[in-house]
Amino acid sequence: MADQLLDAKGLNCPLPILKAKKALKDMATGATLEIHATDPGSVADFQAFCRTTGNELVSHEVADKIYKFVIKHTA
Repeated sequence: MADQLLDAKGLNCPLPILKAKKALKDMATGATLEIHATDPGSVADFQAFCRTTGNELVSHEVADKIYKFVIKHTA
């Protein structure tokens, strides 16, 4: 279970990324953020976000058209 949950359902690019970036900024190193999104483009967006920021994409899955990501704050 993640330390914090971000509900980004109904938001389109780039809002899920921007909200995740803001949430991670206030989290301690090592903490995890779970994001729920409905934008299909969020898969590629969060992969790229983690590559460029140094945060770890711990997992991602899709169920019932909800994209779920867990990011570990490492940067």
